Amino acid sequence: MRADATISPADLPERNDAGRHPHRRREGDPLMLDTTPAARMEAFLGRFGDALQKGDAAVAAAMFGEDGYWRDLVAFTWNIKTMEGPAQVRAMLDACLGRVKPVDFHVAPNEAVTEGGGITEAWITFETEVARGFGHIRLKDGLIWTLLTTMVELKGHEEKAGFTRPLGAKHGVNPGVKTWKEEREEESRTLGFEKQPYVVIIGGGQGGIALGARLRQLGVPTIIVEKNERAGDSWRKRYKSLCLHDPVWYDHLPYIDFPKNWPVFSPKDKIGDWLEMYTKVMELNYWTSTTAKSATWDDVRKEWTVVVERDGKEIVLRPKQLVFATGMSGKANIPQFKGMDTFKGEQHHSSRHPGPDGYKDKKVVVIGSNNSAHDICAALYEAGVDVTMIQRSSTHIVKSDTLMEVGLGDLYSERAVQAGMTTAKADLIFASLPYAILHTLQKPVYDKIREIDAEFYRDLAKAGFKLDYGVDDSGLFMKYLRRGSGYYIDIGASQLIIDGKIKLVGGQVGEIVPQGVKLDDGRVVPADVIVYATGYGSMNGWVADLCGQEMADKVGKVWGLGSDTPKDPGPWEGEQRNMWKPTQQEALWMHGGNLHQSRHYSQFLALQLKARMEGIPTPVYALQPSHHKR
Repeated sequence: MRADATISPADLPERNDAGRHPHRRREGDPLMLDTTPAARMEAFLGRFGDALQKGDAAVAAAMFGEDGYWRDLVAFTWNIKTMEGPAQVRAMLDACLGRVKPVDFHVAPNEAVTEGGGITEAWITFETEVARGFGHIRLKDGLIWTLLTTMVELKGHEEKAGFTRPLGAKHGVNPGVKTWKEEREEESRTLGFEKQPYVVIIGGGQGGIALGARLRQLGVPTIIVEKNERAGDSWRKRYKSLCLHDPVWYDHLPYIDFPKNWPVFSPKDKIGDWLEMYTKVMELNYWTSTTAKSATWDDVRKEWTVVVERDGKEIVLRPKQLVFATGMSGKANIPQFKGMDTFKGEQHHSSRHPGPDGYKDKKVVVIGSNNSAHDICAALYEAGVDVTMIQRSSTHIVKSDTLMEVGLGDLYSERAVQAGMTTAKADLIFASLPYAILHTLQKPVYDKIREIDAEFYRDLAKAGFKLDYGVDDSGLFMKYLRRGSGYYIDIGASQLIIDGKIKLVGGQVGEIVPQGVKLDDGRVVPADVIVYATGYGSMNGWVADLCGQEMADKVGKVWGLGSDTPKDPGPWEGEQRNMWKPTQQEALWMHGGNLHQSRHYSQFLALQLKARMEGIPTPVYALQPSHHKR
């Protein structure tokens, strides 16, 4: 997979020696029959592009099927927005075409146009007045079924890479010239003191680091604020058995791939070391041991006042843009059960769990049945600890090996790499599938998984484990997108439950009593230690902590699609709430998700921030309303 994990200028269209696009038919050429898929697609894009260039929104919208979708990542809307159906497409074009001025829609050079199952699809390139773009299109019955348009780079503000990479060496006679080390030391000494950053990122996990790397390459002065002592500590300080449940091909950071010998599932401390290395080699201004205390917005000066504490001293930063990269799994959701103050043993949230050492000969009860609960229970059992899992609601389980082969293998696997799949294309293929129909495409995947692992699921049910596959049987990824919880990727703990080695108790917690956990049916589960594997609250909670509840309510709920399924209330929004795009609070942004999302969407958030720094007009189309406060 390509190390930069994004589409680069090298992917944009080349011109032949006459200055013409190599695929486009020339005026005066002999008639070329549109008999090949590539020729038909190029002709279709020609008509579509001509309509856009002429400002004819009606004609362009009519080229979409009634079930057609246009997903735009910043290029047309300065937003992350999906238009569903021709009417929504036309409304967007009526609002945006006059300023976007799109031109040169073509099949991407050196890319094949494919046909199968009644669908014709292709990678495409295009330009707008201020940017170059890349995308993907699918035609069905001669009309657009799905269209993805993404901004690749801003004209005149391209990343310095490839042929334009920095020289590094300063050849010639340059009296008093500073070395690279001296320049970095000066930047570290002055940024945040003598010079203000344009962006402050609160949170230095993988999300903040990936975005910081993108902004660095775009020349946007940025400080990342991290409360821990070292980059990567957000991983190191978790329970010792933690490892990534996603495979390595899914988890690359921008610009630098994991090495070829990197394990498929990365142990937490190894990931921590990688993140620490990455912050150094990517030259990020990364403030460790720094706690954000407050953030207030000045609507007159159009800047933030961010108070942080570093090395025992308060420092005031005044950025123009503020990004919360505090993580979906950052703000612990600690339940308030009756009687917690009466418990005679130790109790803590899973985020504070130190691992199994020290709990020999004790009874440990883990409340919860998702990823963390399973990991913690398995590690405790392996250390010889008597452990019980309390399952309060059903959980979706999928075996890791089956998920890798059936769910991810075509895009993120060694066989995908060998077949020529790049990280960039895999990310864009994923992004090209509108959320409105994604569940219908995921359901057959999980139907197949249930067929392959039927015996496994029977054994789990027989053990008393309450299973679900999502409200519409669409499986893990839709649960993640809708609510960010409710699942476990099995790497062995499920078999321990099947075999009775991890004890399983189903029911609701009534109260905590001095000797353990009392369920609502009166049963008492004895415990010396209680671990609350009860998940995490919304990133919106961090906004409330630093900016006040009024601003948090203005921004509204973070995460979810509006699918009107459990923990994802409607109305339908069609995109992740408040993520990677403008919010109702000017100059406040939310960034994060898993490693894949942190990598992919950091590109588009970085371009939005860069454009604002350079004074490029960024009128946002269809800024999302706040339907829910938290």
